[in-house]
Amino acid sequence: MADKLLISDKELLRKIRELRRIQPRKDWVLLTKSRILGEEFAQPKPLFGFFRLAYAGVLTTLIVFGLFGFARYSLPGDFLYYVKRAAEKSRAIFVSAEEKPQYELEMTNKRLGELNKIAETNQVENIAPALNEFKKTKSAARKSVSNSIKGKSEREAIKIAKQVARELNEINKGEERVFGSLGIDSEANENGSVDKIVIELLLKDAENSTLTEKQAEDLVKAKGYYESGDYTKALETYLTNSLHRN
Repeated sequence: MADKLLISDKELLRKIRELRRIQPRKDWVLLTKSRILGEEFAQPKPLFGFFRLAYAGVLTTLIVFGLFGFARYSLPGDFLYYVKRAAEKSRAIFVSAEEKPQYELEMTNKRLGELNKIAETNQVENIAPALNEFKKTKSAARKSVSNSIKGKSEREAIKIAKQVARELNEINKGEERVFGSLGIDSEANENGSVDKIVIELLLKDAENSTLTEKQAEDLVKAKGYYESGDYTKALETYLTNSLHRN
């Protein structure tokens, strides 16, 4: 009899050990907690987690917008300048093919403005990266203008030429001024073929239009510069006289 009781005791101990490994169901745990501690302690707090995630998202957004805000005023060579350029490239995605040449010329003028600011504030260490950014952007813009005119009808090509003429002229004049202040030879006539294409189209349009006596005189001046090979001066003459109002 004692042996039977001893065996039963061992069996009982084994059963108890097995029971320890059994995990209670989650709903039973919550129900038990609610009975012992009260409803407010038993229920999980999903909203707290939600608001914590929402706060983290808002904080991240504020940091990102803050970086873009500061980056707007950065110059080549500054730490945040790459953020500024990334933002510009992302905006360029939404520019239509028709507006692309003028947009890129405006970006070139912007790069020239940065170079001018660096020159005015004598930031010698930033001149090289600013100069590089300007040359790279200008080259891309001129290529865009040239490609946009190729294959177009004369009427469409003249329309594009009128759209980009002023920006081209501003770049040429600004480049001469800024480069002069830095003691660098101006590259306004580099890739002069673009200026040549644009002024040719503008002069052709003027010749085929009815002109006033003053416009006819200005046309002769512009053609004189064109024939001498100074396409930049011909473009400037066209824009600064009465012809561009034709």
